[in-house]
Amino acid sequence: MRRREFITLLGGASAAWPLGARAQQPAKLPTIGFLGAATPSADTLWTAAFAHRLRELGWIEGRTVAVEYRWAEGRSERFAEIAAEFVRLKVGVIVSMRRRRSLPQRRPHQSSRSYSH
Repeated sequence: MRRREFITLLGGASAAWPLGARAQQPAKLPTIGFLGAATPSADTLWTAAFAHRLRELGWIEGRTVAVEYRWAEGRSERFAEIAAEFVRLKVGVIVSMRRRRSLPQRRPHQSSRSYSH
């Protein structure tokens, strides 16, 4: 191979290398923002169920979808702050899981009346 051909080949390869490297970079995964009301340890079952259902639907965390988890740690004033962070991160959807506060349980009234026929 002549020197000129070698330099041309080397120059063409080095010019095409950045294009090939960019083409090989993985595409950005669709991202879900998961906003938990409590703490990760308190919501372990809920997050496991969420990830399980995603898998059932064909979404594999880290492969076909990214999930950003954030926790309000029982402070509802953090919801707006976390939602704003998700907007900055450009998540595709925000999932919020909040437990209903326990309502006081009422006991059924027991009647002491007796009915006779």
